[in-house]
Amino acid sequence: MVNLDTILQQPVYGTAHAEKTALLADTLRELTLYHDSNCPEYHRILRAFGYTRKRIGAVEDHRDLPFIPVRLFKEYEMRSVSESELFKTMTSSGTTGQQVSKIFLDRQTSSAQSKVLARIMCEYTGKKRLPMIILDTSAVIKNRMMFSARGAGILGFQMLGADRVFALNEDMKLDIAALEAFLEKHSGERIFLFGFTFMIWQHFCKVLRETGERPDLSRGVLVHGGGWKKLADQHISTEAFREELKELCGITDVHDYYGMVEQTGTISMECECGHLHPSTFSDVIIRDSFDFSVCPHGKKGIIQVVSVLPHSYPGHSLLTEDEGVIVGEDDCPCGRKGVYFHVLGRLKNAEIRGCSDTYAEKS
Repeated sequence: MVNLDTILQQPVYGTAHAEKTALLADTLRELTLYHDSNCPEYHRILRAFGYTRKRIGAVEDHRDLPFIPVRLFKEYEMRSVSESELFKTMTSSGTTGQQVSKIFLDRQTSSAQSKVLARIMCEYTGKKRLPMIILDTSAVIKNRMMFSARGAGILGFQMLGADRVFALNEDMKLDIAALEAFLEKHSGERIFLFGFTFMIWQHFCKVLRETGERPDLSRGVLVHGGGWKKLADQHISTEAFREELKELCGITDVHDYYGMVEQTGTISMECECGHLHPSTFSDVIIRDSFDFSVCPHGKKGIIQVVSVLPHSYPGHSLLTEDEGVIVGEDDCPCGRKGVYFHVLGRLKNAEIRGCSDTYAEKS
């Protein structure tokens, strides 16, 4: 089976794309064979797609390394380990009445996700764990056996903080007193902030604007994700979001990320140039919506995501419901190797499933 320790020794962004895809191909092929043998539902899906286990191709060859639509996790409960090996179950975001994905994790997969996320984040926050402000409420993570995508995101990122405070109380109100006390305690230190995009806008920026409070977060680094659909509906651009944060609390070191509960850990982070970068442990392929062929750089299509981490469930090669475009390869001015891309939005008629957007729909 896949030796994750060997894979995790690779540099996070230092491997050129051609070398990286060769490394990924062997690992992903092993995972496909493993899940085919250990997950009956996945086995039947692959046979319906005409998979034979005999082909040897590239990562982009969907016959050799087939992808499955991420939506199938809403239809089937798929796991490749026994029930006794399960460590926890995560669920995707979904508005009331929607089906949600269930992602089953054993300790190996959960541990690998945490290790990879930590390695990716070290590239942006440094190796030292920083004091951390979570721009959300602790109520989201009360049930430690059943995590929503929002709770899983908070739990994963909060492990990277040395000292933590939740900025919102259980009534979703900004706790100014707790925030001020935390900043006073860590005066002069660099601060790590995490939250979901729409919730930061709605429960942090908006409240600061209304109350006149201006916490000094000029030494902070903010990582945020999800919720862009709701902001786009309100005609709020990425630039406006960043400008608001700068004006209200002085924070300028801001990074969006692209990820999903079906592949927790292997997020794609936004660099200083505004591009999203998969790490060495994952990749992004853009496929034509007509015939699923691989799109050339610069042409928009459906985002496929691959990851070496999913061992307990067959989530290593997924076709998402998002549109994107690969901007370039190995030549981003930030210096990180591999492809870099932009997410253009949800496919038409796809369900709302982002953490922040889902919360907004329920509000």
